[in-house]
Amino acid sequence: MKRSLFYPSLGCVFLALLLCLADTVHAQEADAFARANQEFAAGRFGEALDLYNGLVNRGEMSTALFYNIGNTWYRSGDLGQAILNYERALVLEPHHPEAEANLRLVRDKARALELRRNSVERAVGRGTSAQYAIAVAVSFWVAAFALAGWLLARRRSSTLVAILSLSVLLLAGCGYALYLLETGANGGALAIVTAKTTEARLATADNAGTVLALPPGSEIKILSTRGDWSYAALPNNLRGWIPAKNAQQVRM
Repeated sequence: MKRSLFYPSLGCVFLALLLCLADTVHAQEADAFARANQEFAAGRFGEALDLYNGLVNRGEMSTALFYNIGNTWYRSGDLGQAILNYERALVLEPHHPEAEANLRLVRDKARALELRRNSVERAVGRGTSAQYAIAVAVSFWVAAFALAGWLLARRRSSTLVAILSLSVLLLAGCGYALYLLETGANGGALAIVTAKTTEARLATADNAGTVLALPPGSEIKILSTRGDWSYAALPNNLRGWIPAKNAQQVRM
């Protein structure tokens, strides 16, 4: 009897300790974020970046964090890093108005080049991977139940056929949207040029012919990497090699 009471009590204590630890970590992260904001407000941008990047290195990912990092880099004069972090903020929240406005402003100032996107990619980019994944899961189960109902029903209902057809179309559409988000211009290979001077070249050599000059903040899509060089799809439907260290992927 003592044993059966002893182990549940240990479990409760362990759970309480875990909750206390989680609360402590959350409080520390909130404190670091607040201190970083104070450093930014005081114009100490290097100190602010150290605190913000410390949160990122500990796995903290939020729209507000990347938006503030973008603002800090902008005030520090690094337009490429500013654009990179505004893009990261918009991956988490595609319609964040301040991040969108600042991104347009800094892109114009940097004269950054953008990858071309067709109308389908622009439409798909209005949603997030999480939203499309939820839609895929819901439409799959609706289709499964509609198909089961149609097969088991004594009378074949036109309503069930319509529900099945619509859910299959939704499943296919959202699945294609997920595919585009992962492989298209907004996908996991999207990167931002962060170096102040970058020239895409025909080969992996500094003296190879120049394909395109890329201002800081320009978008590229990394296709492959060979040593210290990355082969990338460039704006204006071009392709070329750039030093791998000159660009960072938007998705971490």
